[in-house]
Amino acid sequence: MTPAPAVVFGADGLVPGVVQDVRDGRVLMVAYLDAEALAATLATGEVHFHSRSRGRLWRKGETSGNILRLVELTADCDGDALLIGVDPVGPTCHRGTRSCFDPAGAPSTRPTQGFAWLETLWATIAERATTRAEGSYTVRLLEGGVDTVGRKITEEATEVLIAAKDDAALEVSGADRTNSRIALAGEAGDLVYHALVLLAERGLEPSAVIATLRARHAP
Repeated sequence: MTPAPAVVFGADGLVPGVVQDVRDGRVLMVAYLDAEALAATLATGEVHFHSRSRGRLWRKGETSGNILRLVELTADCDGDALLIGVDPVGPTCHRGTRSCFDPAGAPSTRPTQGFAWLETLWATIAERATTRAEGSYTVRLLEGGVDTVGRKITEEATEVLIAAKDDAALEVSGADRTNSRIALAGEAGDLVYHALVLLAERGLEPSAVIATLRARHAP
């Protein structure tokens, strides 16, 4: 269960909650919680608010089914606002859009691949680079230097290619591709991980890579 943060409620007994999709950081909505809504959110794992118009507890999605699954909840530095990280089920806005900040008529869902989670992976790798925790595979790679990590990247890139070719062959034959696609995702994940370790070994943050890609993408 997510622990209750230290919250300072306003004179009206409410605190604003900013709801954010944990997959990509998109802000979905802003609403208010009182002590009852905060307790219900933490107890059920589904986000509740205080409905100011109806004057009662409101579970988001109670009529539409578009609930907000709680992932994390933190208070700001003064405790008078909440950041609510969620895994949304369906569109969040009553207009059918993904976010209340999307214009009316916008698609109910926007393609999102969850790249924001890579920040968590990078934070772990960076922590290993700093603490050099004993028994860590990441630390063994880092201590092996460029050659050790580089060999793993070469190996993983080859395995990605093999997995992709296996999947392509099954696609042509019309056979079931469930296992081949799982294998391809796994090998690609290994490649991304080892590429990040190489950046850490060289002291180069991924933000430099993102900046390069953005520059190339700019019109």
